[in-house]
Amino acid sequence: MWRCGILFLILSLLFNLSSIFANQESSLDLEPIVVSKSKIHLLNPYSLEFGNLTGTYSSSPIESLVFSPLDLESRSPQQDIQTDFSLRGSTFQGVSLLLDGQRINDPQTAHYNCDIPLTREDIEKIEVAPGASSSLFGPDAIGGAINILFKEPRENKIAIELGGGSFQTKSGLFSITRKKENLGVRFSLESQESDGFSYDTDFKKFTGRLDSILDIPYGEFNFGLGYLEKEFGAYDFYTPGLGFPSFEWTKTYLFNTGIILDKEGLIIKPNFLWRRHYDKFMLDKTGVRSTYLNHHQSDVYTPNLYFQKDTEVLGKIGCGLEYGQERIISTNLGKHGRNHKSVFMDENKDLTPRFSFGLSGRWDDFAGFDSIYTGALNLKFRLTEKGEFSLGMGKNIRIPSFTELYYSDPTTSGNPNLCAEKALNYQCGYSYKEGRLSAGITFFLRQEKDLLDWIKRTPGQAKWQIENITEAQVKGIEDYLKFNLNQYFSIDSNYTYIDKRIDDHSYLYKYGPNYASHLVNAVFSFHLPFGLQSISATYKKRPGRDGWFLLNTHFSYNFRKNSQLFLEISNLLNVGYQEIVGIPQPGRWAEVGVRMEW
Repeated sequence: MWRCGILFLILSLLFNLSSIFANQESSLDLEPIVVSKSKIHLLNPYSLEFGNLTGTYSSSPIESLVFSPLDLESRSPQQDIQTDFSLRGSTFQGVSLLLDGQRINDPQTAHYNCDIPLTREDIEKIEVAPGASSSLFGPDAIGGAINILFKEPRENKIAIELGGGSFQTKSGLFSITRKKENLGVRFSLESQESDGFSYDTDFKKFTGRLDSILDIPYGEFNFGLGYLEKEFGAYDFYTPGLGFPSFEWTKTYLFNTGIILDKEGLIIKPNFLWRRHYDKFMLDKTGVRSTYLNHHQSDVYTPNLYFQKDTEVLGKIGCGLEYGQERIISTNLGKHGRNHKSVFMDENKDLTPRFSFGLSGRWDDFAGFDSIYTGALNLKFRLTEKGEFSLGMGKNIRIPSFTELYYSDPTTSGNPNLCAEKALNYQCGYSYKEGRLSAGITFFLRQEKDLLDWIKRTPGQAKWQIENITEAQVKGIEDYLKFNLNQYFSIDSNYTYIDKRIDDHSYLYKYGPNYASHLVNAVFSFHLPFGLQSISATYKKRPGRDGWFLLNTHFSYNFRKNSQLFLEISNLLNVGYQEIVGIPQPGRWAEVGVRMEW
């Protein structure tokens, strides 16, 4: 598979160079065209775009997602050290993670899905799409999908940020972007470290990223490299309540490249992505209770080719091919690999000025599993100029991770005989937009079969065992409200209610009941002449537990053009809470700093 990646890169570079020389030597005056459709958005009418992150919050992009419908189950003091993603009551494995439409879920375990080698300067926006999203990007979005869109380096800019705060926290960011004629390049570095709020919660994090974009006749060529390194105290991360002072080291490499061509309405997008992840985990860093130590290396290779054409009769129709490989070498899981082939299509068309639909389908052939057919259908009816009604349904299937198949330690045991879990998603909603007000509500239902979870058949069972268990039903409501009172004040809020019923209650479930039955977010922003001030509130309640209320603040002061001082305080009320039972979260945490751009 690595030969395919090298071949694709060589062909991309040759194509790029030949285009440059042809442009220089030919008598034809071919102006490079920047494709406006280069960003790959989630083709889903229920997608919720979560704003432009740069300059809005000085915290990480993952932390900014706290204020979306996404349920973040964090084990660490900072959200981007290790956090699980959940949508509409899914397990942490049931969310598809995308970079510009290319799937990058970790094949070892979704616990590492937040290991994304990007700085805040590299991200344009993040889309969160709960429920019946397009199958264009993969079959496994049981609860929904997250799509991170790169920011194209199309300006001249330098950004520097320095900060410090509670528990000896120190952070820094440097980014430089240069654009000359048809070539743009950005190089970014970001670091963060802290002693932690309690024993064995210290962490260090370093990120480096290089992105480039070259405008060529009829399109663009992009190339990116990213590196992320973390080391952190992992107190009881995987053994809640047992008091193990664990420690973990991870490294992530990401290489992505692609070409986007638009010739007379025909869009062609060949892409290649490679992600490598290293993980070293020590169960007891003191060595007193255990000398258990694991090393893992996983690789994902994904070349794909996509075509799209806007036609008068069929609307916007696309089709694509994908071939992927997933590999792991582990002291615990062993050495394994699996390939998959995919064919997919999508269509979007406005049938009348008031009625439109989106349709997608795909076929996946994973080695060792049966062929998988998935798809989604979304309908939109514009009732008035201000109101819109929508319907959606989708089928999703997820094959087990390497951890679920092969892992074994003193507390957990994998199962190589697992089959894929299946889900049917249904939803209907209404949205309204008038001037400065936009609001919406969605009712959803998901039927799950052969779902995967770690269980104990009796309380005295020594290990959690992964099994395909019985059926489950998830139903709930999502709503949102956005209101801009004027140029100075705005409100952005959302609420999610989830009721998940598992048919068989004879087992103890490790993850089954750990979803947010109530999730409320609200951000009050004050855009004052001297800077942005915001107050954000979150209320979360999980089944069988008391809920908790968190208040966070952000204050900034612009002391010169494009330069500001900032103060951020998370958990302002110093509330004690646990996202996952047995793993305490930090109390009040303050950070001050300065950001300068020119």
